[in-house]
Amino acid sequence: MAHVFRLTGFVKPYWRRALAALALLTALVFLDLAIPRLIQRIIDQGVAQHDRGVVIQTALIMLGISLLSAVLAVGNNITSIQVGESVARDLRDALFTKIQTFSYGDLDRHQTGQLLVRLTSDTSILQRLTQVSLRIGTRAPLLMIGSLILMVRTSPRLALTLLPLLLVTMVVIVLFILRVEPLFRKVQQKLDRLNTVLQENIAGARLVKAFVRAASEGRRFESANEDFTAHSISVMRFMSAMSPTLTAFVNAGIVLVIWAGGAQTVQGDLSVGEIVAFTNYLLTTMTPLIMLTWLSNVWANGIASAQRVNEILEATPQVQDAPGAPALPADVVARVTLENVSFSYEDDGAEPALRNINLTAGPNETVAILGATGAGKSTLIHLLPRFYDASAGRVLIDGRDVREVTQDSLLAHVGIVPQETILFSGSVRDNIRYGHPEASEEEVVAAAKAAQAHDFIMALAEGYDSHVEQRGANLSGGQKQRIAIARALLTQPSILILDDSTSSVDVETETRIQDALED
Repeated sequence: MAHVFRLTGFVKPYWRRALAALALLTALVFLDLAIPRLIQRIIDQGVAQHDRGVVIQTALIMLGISLLSAVLAVGNNITSIQVGESVARDLRDALFTKIQTFSYGDLDRHQTGQLLVRLTSDTSILQRLTQVSLRIGTRAPLLMIGSLILMVRTSPRLALTLLPLLLVTMVVIVLFILRVEPLFRKVQQKLDRLNTVLQENIAGARLVKAFVRAASEGRRFESANEDFTAHSISVMRFMSAMSPTLTAFVNAGIVLVIWAGGAQTVQGDLSVGEIVAFTNYLLTTMTPLIMLTWLSNVWANGIASAQRVNEILEATPQVQDAPGAPALPADVVARVTLENVSFSYEDDGAEPALRNINLTAGPNETVAILGATGAGKSTLIHLLPRFYDASAGRVLIDGRDVREVTQDSLLAHVGIVPQETILFSGSVRDNIRYGHPEASEEEVVAAAKAAQAHDFIMALAEGYDSHVEQRGANLSGGQKQRIAIARALLTQPSILILDDSTSSVDVETETRIQDALED
């Protein structure tokens, strides 16, 4: 529950609309509570007294109340939907913004599928929670309290007869809520796994086909899907028992009213109209309990989603700017120094990936880092732009510890072409300009020429305007790498890092790229 309340800040910008929705809901409650009394009036003063005027007059009042209730309900629904949609939008924005602050280490701990579920499924569940709460959140308790008061006013003795049944009903609902919330959380975890398997297979579809692993991956997906389905059915089975249980309590209450109320009518203590009114108040009391059961389903699901969303929003990124950190000066000298640098991917004393590394690289120098696969070459270069922070030792640029300057200013001086080439859907020009959107056409072409990409780009159907599919699916590995190099060169970094970024380029082209970089 605390996780949900921590997210109420997302409702605050829309508090006027939320308050309006609750006000409309409160008005609906008073209109609902008026109906049983009007029915009693028709029976006792109209039908029993054979007064047609009372019947017509009261019926017209009830018709007016019904029309007004419909208008108020529509207004409440529209306002609730607006607030819910706005909250969901802001949640998605906040989650996306938070994920953008994550370091490589944070992204290592959160699988892509899990993050996608939080951005989509969990925010949708919280959107529904907001809407449902504004539509029946106050209506259910107010209806129940108002009906109980009017039941006592109508017949205290009959109300006392029903008290044990009402208490048992409320206990059952509380137990239901306590039981169903962890079940919903488990379902969301299974959905995480299902989405992770799905995302991996979509991203690696070509690899799956190349190694004829479709059947194996199909079984893996089927297992995750079956697990998710089984847990979902388990929750639905548990929930499906609740509505019939409450209906049985309602029917039992009606039987009690007819039995005990009938006896009081025979004794002359209650009129027929009062019994009918009391029965309606009983239904109005039990209906909110059924509403609360439905709301509890939404809340249980929402609590599980709120916990998962808060896990992201409240996460502290492993790499952050130090308080009051200055920017790295624009005229910084591109001198890189590593002093006794060690690094481990785990904080639990695992074997370090790097241990006591010392290195110095001056301006205009080219330094090659060689080593066997898994020796830590990529790890080493990821410490310079602070994708990770060193576990021990210092990484310096022009004598300044990279942890003591702002990340944005650091990355403005460091260009990197990663081992895995990532391109976005859009034009070739957009991909080259990604790190420098204001670059002129001449600058884009110059960077492409230096990366030996200009010739093949011009050979494309629309040149620099040619469309690039997601992740560069319509380009060869070498073409993607050259566009990535051009993208890094366009930012004119003081320090350029190439992480095996010409592995898909032929030797002649690689030589020309190296010559261009030296120039």
